[in-house]
Amino acid sequence: MSRLWSPQIQALSPYVPGEQPKILDLVKLNTNENPYGPSPKVIAAIQAELGDGLRLYPDPNADRLRATIAEHFGLTPRHVFVGNGSDEVLAHAFLALMRHARPVLYPDISYSFYPVYCALYGIAAEVIPLDADYRVRLEDYARPNGGIVLANPNAPTGTALTRAELEPLLASNRDSVVLLDEAYVDFGAETAAALIPRYEQLLVVQTLSKSRSLAGLRVGYALGQPELIDALERVKNSFNSYPLDRLALAGAVAAFEDRDHFESTRQRVIATRARVVNELTALGFQVLPSSANFVFARHPEREAKQLAAELRAARVIVRHFSLPRIEQFLRISIGTEAQADALLGRLGELLR
Repeated sequence: MSRLWSPQIQALSPYVPGEQPKILDLVKLNTNENPYGPSPKVIAAIQAELGDGLRLYPDPNADRLRATIAEHFGLTPRHVFVGNGSDEVLAHAFLALMRHARPVLYPDISYSFYPVYCALYGIAAEVIPLDADYRVRLEDYARPNGGIVLANPNAPTGTALTRAELEPLLASNRDSVVLLDEAYVDFGAETAAALIPRYEQLLVVQTLSKSRSLAGLRVGYALGQPELIDALERVKNSFNSYPLDRLALAGAVAAFEDRDHFESTRQRVIATRARVVNELTALGFQVLPSSANFVFARHPEREAKQLAAELRAARVIVRHFSLPRIEQFLRISIGTEAQADALLGRLGELLR
């Protein structure tokens, strides 16, 4: 540890992102990236921005993008906040809305950035266990809190709650923010965005990294009533008033405008997920119900860590978490049909 570091940083355990290996001909199924490229309209919009205008700062308010997102959800631009990936949006939300005397509540098995934000900002937290089926049990969140954070669909499990299941929580928990992290919602779950006009404490966070194939562009956004959005803007403008560059703004707008590409690619992922679940089950895996672009599976007769290593040796990479309760699971991103062929074929060989 450096003697020049702040004490809080010395004690911090940072988030560890999925590996981005530099190996040729790798079947890469470890980071939940979309296997299909972005809309050609996105590429054209970015190329149109490659000119003299890059010497100028981008729009700090992202007015056009906010208007586009607002129209998509039937809201107004005042209901929309944009940031450099949903991770930055989440970080601003924790700082702006979760630092209270009472603890933030989130599941014991969920996105591992949540405890990092709490540690970074000195936010008290209380971890709520998933049930025996690895699902969120909403009645466990009916307790005093300084905020509730739920990934829906959850990560890394892939399980999701319906909007009808979530609404009683919102109706009963009105004195603190309920943040729903919907990074994977477009692959089979219901967004809670339609509930925003009725619940002033609801903040919905989404990303263009997954269903719109723009993980490399880094665009995320939050939806909520203007009072919540104003709090996020205060943090942003105290930290980085130009979070999205001109290329990201142009590409993000085009991604929302090309609804046909969005719909066709997400349906291809959903179809391949169904096939992967069926064939993993036939191979003896236990697979949790998934509404995301990945599946969470374990084999009762094989150690997950060893199986992940054997797949890697066969040039297929999946994600393994050495964490309590889930150390026997593999998280497998849904790729193309050809990638699914490679994964399932090599798993079949290993299990035989």
